[in-house]
Amino acid sequence: MIMKPQEMRDQSIEELVAKLEESKRELFELKNEMKRSKKLEKPHLLREKKKDIAKFNTIIREKQLANR
Repeated sequence: MIMKPQEMRDQSIEELVAKLEESKRELFELKNEMKRSKKLEKPHLLREKKKDIAKFNTIIREKQLANR
């Protein structure tokens, strides 16, 4: 689920928080799978999820500061 930052900015804070939680859950599941099997079919997903989480956090913070 790679989203562009502009697509993220068009969403509400509540939607972004929900997607942030979903991304964190998916990252947790990927890490658990890696620990169980010692190998992932798609290891690049770990990096993508981490980047998505960082983007969500950044844009949520931008929106919070803009609403002050």
